[in-house]
Amino acid sequence: MLVGWLDYQRETVPAKVEGVTLEDAVRPLVPSGTTLLGLVKHLAYVERYWFRMMFVGQRLPDIWTDPNDPDPEFRIEPGETVDSVVALYRDEVAAARTAIDGANLDRVAVGRPFSLRWILCHMIEETARHLGHMDILRELIDGAVGT
Repeated sequence: MLVGWLDYQRETVPAKVEGVTLEDAVRPLVPSGTTLLGLVKHLAYVERYWFRMMFVGQRLPDIWTDPNDPDPEFRIEPGETVDSVVALYRDEVAAARTAIDGANLDRVAVGRPFSLRWILCHMIEETARHLGHMDILRELIDGAVGT
């Protein structure tokens, strides 16, 4: 059931940027500087972090290494596009699904005190919270609401 709820949230993420130009997707519309595409990229990296790096202990490049840049996963780099960031998100979701396939909800992450159940609940909350942010940003961009 928890995976189903997370998948429901996950499936909504790409829809929030569908039909949006790169210019609009990276335009900061709120004082924090948060952007629509930055949120998609952030969600890709938290999928990677919680399921692959934390839960199963995969050694992957850590993007959080610069103490002067606490949020690099929100930054869209030159050459990145709406399609490429959405593809990154979809790839990380697929890898996360593979990482937890068949795992018991009570299984604890490698070297960490977090169960798969806790991680799934956290990711449902994390994804839903940012989908709300994406709703607001999308409405500011072109008036589109909900989905």
